[in-house]
Amino acid sequence: MAVTLKAQTEIRVRFNEVDSLRIAWHGHYVKYLEEAREAFGQKYEMGYLDIEKHGFVSPIVKVDIDYKQQLRYGDVVIAEAEYVDTPAAKLIFKYTLWRKSDMVVVAKAKTIQVFLDLESLQLVLNQPEFGLDWKRKWGIIE
Repeated sequence: MAVTLKAQTEIRVRFNEVDSLRIAWHGHYVKYLEEAREAFGQKYEMGYLDIEKHGFVSPIVKVDIDYKQQLRYGDVVIAEAEYVDTPAAKLIFKYTLWRKSDMVVVAKAKTIQVFLDLESLQLVLNQPEFGLDWKRKWGIIE
């Protein structure tokens, strides 16, 4: 049976995130994804600082967002990050953003992060040992 690891957070759309029509600027959705990923990291001990303490960094190399509905000033967004397992030395997350007032999906997204050695900033091609240990801890692999 596949293990599903998810985390959610709520974000209020602030005035400085909207345009003159009070619609959230599309670039701020990336920030909402980041907040969901931060919530995931805190919940499952796979945040940026957790990765760094093992001698790695994990920059984002791809962001894909499908915008479905607009967000307006004052809306509360429920942002959910879900881990997608891969044997590659990557972190893949898929996201759903809902407008809390009516639970309408406002966006679906996906990000890909790679691992770089913290000292050399060289790309890591094999799954780091701490990543395999993390997968075992959460029941993703045996």
